[in-house]
Amino acid sequence: MRPIEEACYWLAALPKHEPRPLTAPATHDLVVLGAGLTGLWTAIFLKELDPKRDVAVVEQGIAAYGASGRNAGMLAETIDHTHGLAIQHFGAAEARRLAALGEENAKELTDFIRTRSIACDWEPSGRFMASFTPAHLEEAQRNVDIAESLGIQTHRLLSKEEMQAEVHSPRYLGGLEVKGGGIMDPARFTDGLRKEAERLGVRVYERTKVTAVEEDGAGVRISANGAAIRARRAILATSAYTHHLVPAVRHRFIPLYDYILVSEPLTKAQWEAIGWKGRQGITDGRTFFNYYRPTADGRILWGTSEAHYWGGNRVDEGCDHSEKHYASLKASWKETFPQLADLEWPYAWGGAICSTTRLTPFFGQALGGRALYGLGFTGHGLGSTRVAGRILAHLALDRASELLSLAIVTKKPFPYPPEPIRGWAVNAVTRDLRKVDAGEAPSAMLRVLEKMGIGFSS
Repeated sequence: MRPIEEACYWLAALPKHEPRPLTAPATHDLVVLGAGLTGLWTAIFLKELDPKRDVAVVEQGIAAYGASGRNAGMLAETIDHTHGLAIQHFGAAEARRLAALGEENAKELTDFIRTRSIACDWEPSGRFMASFTPAHLEEAQRNVDIAESLGIQTHRLLSKEEMQAEVHSPRYLGGLEVKGGGIMDPARFTDGLRKEAERLGVRVYERTKVTAVEEDGAGVRISANGAAIRARRAILATSAYTHHLVPAVRHRFIPLYDYILVSEPLTKAQWEAIGWKGRQGITDGRTFFNYYRPTADGRILWGTSEAHYWGGNRVDEGCDHSEKHYASLKASWKETFPQLADLEWPYAWGGAICSTTRLTPFFGQALGGRALYGLGFTGHGLGSTRVAGRILAHLALDRASELLSLAIVTKKPFPYPPEPIRGWAVNAVTRDLRKVDAGEAPSAMLRVLEKMGIGFSS
């Protein structure tokens, strides 16, 4: 198997730059761990709120190496994963607040791309949720109704004819259209944030592996590359890797691996065979859905949400590939677009998703307030990490903000059980959710978990 920086389409195409690793002891006021979207947004907001602050970012690989550069690059305007789950978890008033914040955030993010000239192939194409079954259509209508109840007018139900006119698949019985959001190159976007952070005066240490974060007097000592960084406060934006550094949070999230294929460039005839002139990002209505989108150079990205738990919270290079999931992806492609069954897929990779039981991020502190964290974006981080960066920057600077009263900040998600129960539970839930996707009613276990506030809808 190819290393991830060659196997991942986005990372392979990322313009090269010379990383600057930590080579000697250093001291900074605030240190952000992780040069992904959360970490870089946090650093940018720290400098915008207080330009005189000495801020550094530390990254074990290169900027965008983790989930930020391995995802589908589909920007949704949501903070809450789905509006229905937000109502279930937080109530209608808070869901309405999150919905408005999500739309505002998506607009500000796309304005940032334009005004800062971030070269990331941004396309405001909107998105579809394709319906394969009558139950999917009913769920799509519920999504429209819920959105309208929250004051959102961007959702529209599509008939079979309308959906087929947009994208030609024999599986489509209709769908949901959402105006807003779009597609981009997530690695180049993340790298653009790195450049913006450095322009603002942030020191970015790449190829710098952190092995420990410990109390050091009134601050922290960060061990990395055989040296130490001392800081007043550390901000952990390390997503699925966080449990290695702050064991206290490991029961609040679980690392799950998604897998993605990217095709060879399609010919004109191949594009005509499937339509898709609007170039929308698409998901389908299943719990374990496929997500897909075109790329700027005429390829198709094809991913699966049938996320895999490797056991023992594993997040390492040994999890970056899965032939089983690649075979399943190719099979689902042929079922959805049989007219292009022979399409070749030269890129294939996996990446860790940091998932919580409520499918939304959470925030907190450790080491007596010397370390802060925000994680758990559950596959929807391309947009919501910007909100997380604003939250973390205000927390790190002890600045007041209405964002700090959000339920995702004040309330923690229901915890996951420890091993070995965790592995058994994930497998059992996965088995029952597959049955739901096959048309069976939810099991007693799933119904109980839903009543406990543990949701699965995407």
